[in-house]
Amino acid sequence: MFTDTRKKFEPVAMVPGSMGGTGFLHFLVDTGAIDSLAAQRVARAVAGSGQPVSTILLELGLLEEGKLADALAAFLGLARVTPADFPEVVPTADDIPHDLLRRANILPLELTDQAVVFAVARPLDDTTARSVGYFLNLEPILKVGVESEIARHLAELLVSDVVETGTVDASVQPHDPAGGDVERLRDVASEAPIIRLLNRLVATGVERSASDIHIEPLDDHVRIRYRIDGALQVAEILDRSLQLGLISRVKILARLNIAEQRLPQDGRIRLAVRGRDIDFRVSTSPTHHGESVVLRILDRKDVALEFCALGFAAASCSRLQRLLACPNGIILVTGPTGSGKTTTLYAALNLLNQPRVKTFSVEDPIEYHLKGVNQVLVRPQIGLDFATVLRSILRQDPDIIMIGEIRDSETARIAVQASLTGHLVLSTLHTNSAASSVTRLRNIGVDNFLIVSSLRAVVAQRLVRKLCLHCKQQSGGRCEPVGCKHCHGTGYSGRTVIYEILEIDDEIKQAILSEQSEATIEAIAGRAGMASLQEVGLLKVASCETSLEEVTRNVMVPET
Repeated sequence: MFTDTRKKFEPVAMVPGSMGGTGFLHFLVDTGAIDSLAAQRVARAVAGSGQPVSTILLELGLLEEGKLADALAAFLGLARVTPADFPEVVPTADDIPHDLLRRANILPLELTDQAVVFAVARPLDDTTARSVGYFLNLEPILKVGVESEIARHLAELLVSDVVETGTVDASVQPHDPAGGDVERLRDVASEAPIIRLLNRLVATGVERSASDIHIEPLDDHVRIRYRIDGALQVAEILDRSLQLGLISRVKILARLNIAEQRLPQDGRIRLAVRGRDIDFRVSTSPTHHGESVVLRILDRKDVALEFCALGFAAASCSRLQRLLACPNGIILVTGPTGSGKTTTLYAALNLLNQPRVKTFSVEDPIEYHLKGVNQVLVRPQIGLDFATVLRSILRQDPDIIMIGEIRDSETARIAVQASLTGHLVLSTLHTNSAASSVTRLRNIGVDNFLIVSSLRAVVAQRLVRKLCLHCKQQSGGRCEPVGCKHCHGTGYSGRTVIYEILEIDDEIKQAILSEQSEATIEAIAGRAGMASLQEVGLLKVASCETSLEEVTRNVMVPET
């Protein structure tokens, strides 16, 4: 133990020239990072809440996290560090509590005979770093990092310390009925450890580009998982005592009934995360061990609403633009759930959204708000279903109509009617291929002659994970996933689309009218130049954009 041999000394000052939060605000104004009115807002918020200046700056969305770290380093004359500077192991003695490092979010970078170097996100408050340095009998030296990057690296290093603890009220257990005790639930959800825990889980999910955060109560713990690039990854295991407070906190923010634990509920939250406003769609569902909660992250900044940015080849982008230039007809995007259909529709709307046209969308739910588009939320519980909204929209003199999904015969009939009366209709279907969309339309009651009169094109698509640029390796003529800290060991980072575009030309119209099979339609389209899902996927394998295993996992390989 260090305790018996350590020579005691008075810790030295670590922050040269620090003038505290007030001085930092003056520095930000002087450097043009924020204006004086914003500085006054921050000062009032700090005085009223007692929160650090850095926290208030992020919560108000005045600075992004990276720019905040740059400013703190410049203000204090400290070095700036990035994840590339982080160590593979924690270079401190085993008797330093890992929980202390996690709570304070300080990452030891280096340990010498004279000093211990820390990466910190809040260098204006050096209390914890001083304490650790004093405990080790070493001079503490600070370097400035991004808070979420430090927290993520600590979580990866301290994998054995996966159970979150706190001073929540353990007298309220997850299985308590709590039917009328709303105030009790509000008190538990408002405790500081619960608030910090949710903020950290959300911030980590956003930083890791997750699409969903899953809070799942199990028999003896609460599991936190992130869906990243379409795959679920376990992030943390929490103690059961945190379950009720964490879920109640989410429900309060989403304005749901926190006392109702027997029925599913849906809501929405907007939070400032790392200086950015981000929307979350919240869904709760009762399970045997308590309510399961999923937060869908709707980060508009990360959505690329352009076909080429989504992964369509340049020639395909031009082809889609030509098809969307049609004044009327139906263009469908098909694929299973989670294949990116809605994002492709938004890219189409983004291209078509011009002042000279009137555009409506009918959605359930509205994923992203598009400026200039009249977006209508379907609410079946009050009788506002797709068909009802569509009938109303047709009296609004639209040019372009986007329907979230054609689900039934009435919606299909109105969509066909709209396309035949001079409107361009965009929508989705749940089918496995472009050709099978014809079969699906027949099955929901659309006659063949109406299909050939209205349908212009069908885009079938899947999303496949892209190989990590930092660690992919070439083997046997193709690239393979490896795994590194940049991709969190998965070997993949980001996703791209594989697709097939079926244009309804005269030959295919004749095949539809004569009720030819899907295989026949695909063969005709292939002779006309349509590349299939499999062919596009293999091209992306050949270009080292993705792996063969990833394409095979997402696309059925036809029997030979």
